[in-house]
Amino acid sequence: MTRRSKRNRKPLPTGPIQAVVESLTHDARGVARVNGKAVFIGGALPGEVVMFTYVDQHKRYDEGQLIEVLQPSAHRVEPRCVHFSACGGCSLQHMDPAEQIHAKQRMLHDSLTHIGKVMPESWLTPLTGPQWGYRHKGRLGAKYVLKKSIMLVGFREKRGPLLAQLTRCEVLHPAVGERIMELRALLDGMHARQEIPQIEVAVGEGRNYATALVFRNMVTLDEHDLARLCEFGEQYGFQIYLQPGGYESVTLLWPTQLESSARLSYSLPEYDLEMFFLPTDFTQVNAQMNRTMINHALALLDPQPADRVLDLFCGLGNFTLPLARRAGHVVGVEGDEKLVQRARENAKHNGITNAEFHAADLNFMMGDAWFGRGFNKILLDPPRTGALEIVKRLPEFGASRIVYVSCNPATLARDAAELVHQHGYRMISAGVMDMFPHTTHVESIALFEKY
Repeated sequence: MTRRSKRNRKPLPTGPIQAVVESLTHDARGVARVNGKAVFIGGALPGEVVMFTYVDQHKRYDEGQLIEVLQPSAHRVEPRCVHFSACGGCSLQHMDPAEQIHAKQRMLHDSLTHIGKVMPESWLTPLTGPQWGYRHKGRLGAKYVLKKSIMLVGFREKRGPLLAQLTRCEVLHPAVGERIMELRALLDGMHARQEIPQIEVAVGEGRNYATALVFRNMVTLDEHDLARLCEFGEQYGFQIYLQPGGYESVTLLWPTQLESSARLSYSLPEYDLEMFFLPTDFTQVNAQMNRTMINHALALLDPQPADRVLDLFCGLGNFTLPLARRAGHVVGVEGDEKLVQRARENAKHNGITNAEFHAADLNFMMGDAWFGRGFNKILLDPPRTGALEIVKRLPEFGASRIVYVSCNPATLARDAAELVHQHGYRMISAGVMDMFPHTTHVESIALFEKY
């Protein structure tokens, strides 16, 4: 009896098949070859001999499900999380941390080589940090499964749309990661349990270590549900927010009034900075790695008292304000006006007067007052889509040195090609930063200098 692929094109081979895993895809699946065709096998590591079954076939590759590891890799380890096989939040817990870094370096190398046709003159030593409990930001799904009479809170299953049935999370900050069951019980006892699909998590790490939970409520909550949320916040020391609509609708429920000392914040002690943020603001999820990354970026950019520095995609001033402690003047530009306002507030809070902030669409900069002024050095930290349109215009600023912080090796490679092949910059160095351990997310940094 044969099984057919879900696209009903042809029957899938039956029975377990033995294969040798040669490499790893960018989404952490092992790559084997059967009769010359690539098969992507979830959970398999390079160098392993495995047994797998086919689950789907495509024109250029097939997909397999791991059945047994006959000869394990020397880099295979026992996942710490009991939910690793089901939860899609992590994909590399079965690989030792040192090899995870090497895999991410290969991903960066491959992207620069194949996409950008560029190569740094030297490779930076990878930056690493905490492996567990590192996530200070996160978005948890929530769903009441009526047929099973069970409340779920967590991340989606591996390669599937359903929520995994979690009891804890090893990578979330313990304040929340060890409270998954309590969150499930909270929602399970609410009348609107089927109308709260998401909980946004934000954990401060400054002097107060405040933790905020934002509940996305699709309906107006009754007095019973509001009381349950307030009691939960009081019991565990959480700030509770409601979000009935978009981010502009987020409102504080508990405590009824937030003292200034309880505001979410993170610290950058080397620069004597305390950075305030709201629970829905973008901040780096890994607080300790963020400090390391800032130090690394500033060391590469080497700001001096006479320098005028431009920080693009500045957010709430994560790089801008540390730069202001070293440079003569810093200009931060960000597309989100609310983050710009937060950056100005943080500058005032920290007594910084040599930094200015502007809200601007960074794809259309020509009419902005700050655009025509030159800069010695530039730092940019764009989203996953990269910054190609901006990079095309960076030479107009006359900067001799550029540091590019990236969360997507593919767009970094594309933008690096523009700087190197079109605008006469050298790619001096590049390297990875392990902002998201146990995932395939690759954070990287590159230094460019003008010939």
